[in-house]
Amino acid sequence: MPCKRWIACGSMFVFLISIVFLVMVNMFSSKPTNLGLRDGRLAPCPSSPNCVSTQAEDEPHRVEPIAYTGSTESAMTAIKAVLAEMPRIAIVAEEGNYLHAEATSKILRFVDDIEFFVDEENGVIHFRSASRVGYSDLGANRSRMEQFRSLFQTENG
Repeated sequence: MPCKRWIACGSMFVFLISIVFLVMVNMFSSKPTNLGLRDGRLAPCPSSPNCVSTQAEDEPHRVEPIAYTGSTESAMTAIKAVLAEMPRIAIVAEEGNYLHAEATSKILRFVDDIEFFVDEENGVIHFRSASRVGYSDLGANRSRMEQFRSLFQTENG
């Protein structure tokens, strides 16, 4: 019986230390330096599965861009309106046809970077969503961007 308690206590201790470690890593993570638009392209996704992008060429990271009609200004206004409806997302930079926002997870406060590029010439909105830390996000970025797509299409359909 005492052995089982030690195993349970030891397991709980390892779990708590892991959580503390993840929180500390997250606290000291900084904004990536590769964000932004370069020659009409968003940064490529890393090899880890915690990123999705409309400009990715590999299937695990690829998602389709969002079609739209109208001006860059109207698309940017619509993007901001949808982001305002989504929880724990803050816009941190906007310039012309580019927008950068940060999404913060509810419990451990992990930050994901979300970028949008309005490609008026092709009538699409490109986006990229990537975790700052960790390897897997359990599909959080893909899920968030599919939620964004659904809200955007519902409101601007």
